[in-house]
Amino acid sequence: MNALLRKFIFNDLQTVEGYIDPPDALVFLSLLQAQKNGGMGGGIAEIGVFYGRSYYLMKKIVGDADRILAIDLFDLGEDSIGKPTQYQRFLDYGRRLGLSVDEDLIIKGDSTGLRPSDITDRIGRTRFFSIDGGHMLEHVVSDTALATDTLEEHGIIAFDDTFNPAWPEVTVGVADFLRERKDTFTAFCMTKYKTYVCRREYHDFYYRAISDAPDLAAFRHVDTQFLGSKTARLHNPMGRRMVYELMVHAGMRGLSERVYR
Repeated sequence: MNALLRKFIFNDLQTVEGYIDPPDALVFLSLLQAQKNGGMGGGIAEIGVFYGRSYYLMKKIVGDADRILAIDLFDLGEDSIGKPTQYQRFLDYGRRLGLSVDEDLIIKGDSTGLRPSDITDRIGRTRFFSIDGGHMLEHVVSDTALATDTLEEHGIIAFDDTFNPAWPEVTVGVADFLRERKDTFTAFCMTKYKTYVCRREYHDFYYRAISDAPDLAAFRHVDTQFLGSKTARLHNPMGRRMVYELMVHAGMRGLSERVYR
């Protein structure tokens, strides 16, 4: 099964415009499968869908077993009459990938105006919540509150662009959250682009899920202390990233998966 999912990640998914790169795609795969194997249920939510690369990744991994809620302004692009094209392109990518979209589980609007019940009424409490919406501090604070108020006890929050120098307020927001909620939440995994957080009582479970995941064996696992918690940092060497990018740009997506074995 994972061979097919890896083929999807390194080939089909790369045709969707977006930013989730292979290391984080493989982390999503490993964590969602660890939850499934552990009997940990719940819905999945994403703030900041763009054109659906991470949305369709999660949909491919879980199939129809979980309800996935997508939240986005969907205000990008413009057709000949000035109407945004983002939402239609998002749907078109799904059709191309053979992954249906339940449009009742799409919220078009500003996530900062949502209440927890807007999520739980649609998908119940969440086991995985991806935050990649507005990148100002006010957005991070609001989206984080929304995630924590809807999260299952075993739920995960995945923060995007945590240490991206282009978006310093994301770093501030995530660090503030972990300091203020240090008795409740902790980071357990970090990549170049994302930080993964759970409740403290599940730290060891998810830390081991990352450490033991066969699909993450290609990465060097470095233990890092982040605000008092042992965090697995997945190191993806520059050389490997360059080889992967060269293969993709040369039209060798089907072979690029070998770089991450």
